[in-house]
Amino acid sequence: MAIETDYLRYTPSIETLEPDEAETSRALNETMRSISETTLAHGGHAIRSVHAKAHGALRAELEVAPDLSPELAQGLFAKPGRYPVVMRFSTIPGDILDDSVSTPRGVAIKVLGVEGERLEGSEGDATQDFVLVNGPAFSAPGPKPFLATLKLLAKTTDRAEGLKKAASAALRGVQSAVVATTGSPSPTLAILGGQPETHLLGDSFYSQVPLRFGDHIAKISLVPVSPEMRALANKPLDDTSAANAIREAVMAHFSIHGGTWELRAQLCLNLDDMPVEDASVVWPETASPYRTIATLTAAPQASWSEARAAYVDDGLSFSPWHGLAAHRPLGGIMRMRKSAYEMGKRFRAEKNGRRIEEPKNLDALPD
Repeated sequence: MAIETDYLRYTPSIETLEPDEAETSRALNETMRSISETTLAHGGHAIRSVHAKAHGALRAELEVAPDLSPELAQGLFAKPGRYPVVMRFSTIPGDILDDSVSTPRGVAIKVLGVEGERLEGSEGDATQDFVLVNGPAFSAPGPKPFLATLKLLAKTTDRAEGLKKAASAALRGVQSAVVATTGSPSPTLAILGGQPETHLLGDSFYSQVPLRFGDHIAKISLVPVSPEMRALANKPLDDTSAANAIREAVMAHFSIHGGTWELRAQLCLNLDDMPVEDASVVWPETASPYRTIATLTAAPQASWSEARAAYVDDGLSFSPWHGLAAHRPLGGIMRMRKSAYEMGKRFRAEKNGRRIEEPKNLDALPD
């Protein structure tokens, strides 16, 4: 394992902006807004343009690991502590689809009571968000390919769900063949509907793109470690025909069991093997493994209800730009997310007539 002095130090110069990045950002924002406009027109309610469908929301606690080595004791994790957390599980599309249209899953984590120098746009808040997906790398290397993928998804929003179900079933077969041949799934196939229909609580989740980690640079992962959730890794859902099969599986688990995850950081060694601007590259774990920095624990609870969904889906927003300057999002994909997520937040607040703000506590989260 690398020693502390081997890890690359953070400097602003590690980022390289594309010459026409502002135009790409504008086009991406317009595309995301068009998705939201379409679903609003069809459903009468403003929802997220990505990760629209929630499969559960959990009240949890984050405990920073004690005695972290200096390179890991950074930012939020600089000293031991316990923090209240809300977690939102979701799938990627911007329209609400039956779960038989199987796409990558995400989890958004909001840590409350976090003090320190803030990122621009989150001054006065005391939260830290981590936005994670169940694959180690992003489906596109940078802003322009990301925009191209989003435009493709925008064209299919709220259209021909029956065809999407058939296509998803076929793509899952193709994905199985890809895994058998290469040993790893295709992120592009997963986004188009080729995500295996497994239990969400067995998944590991990743930031996919890097962020500043105090003096260093890191990617973040969330890994289930409690025995009941580890047993769900790659386990098929009991009833894949149910429209809300994932949500029902999460509810069934948390009605009986709690859950424990480890939050882990993978520190960057160099920009050749572990680039900041190419989000499609999986950083090699043989060179720099993910190392535990905190534990997330959720007690048994009602993981979904109409009231809880309304509080989290309509009253909260999650963005990697809600947080500490010590965890500044890095790379082109992260730069695109800043204005896109802000636009989506404003759109939902305006159209639904509801304030969206950073919580001071979770007293209002329905049980």
